Amino acid sequence: MYSLIARFMENITKEQIDTFAKKNKTFLSNEELDFTYTFVKKNWELILRNPNLLQFERLKDHYSAENLVKIQKVFQAYYQKYGHLL
Repeated sequence: MYSLIARFMENITKEQIDTFAKKNKTFLSNEELDFTYTFVKKNWELILRNPNLLQFERLKDHYSAENLVKIQKVFQAYYQKYGHLL
């Protein structure tokens, strides 16, 4: 499973992140999208190994309050649904 995720993350694009966000009713500004892309590309392995390390409070300067709440809810929903596979 890890190698499948690694291959996907190597090729992920900003457009894919934006599409996923919009699908989950989160509309990111250009700055939020740039930050999300960079953050995900840099930290996905660490978060995958230990999702508890993701502290949303530390991200509050990078997102609007509304988007941060939405991102947190999406993360929790997907982790609840797929976390057992990791």
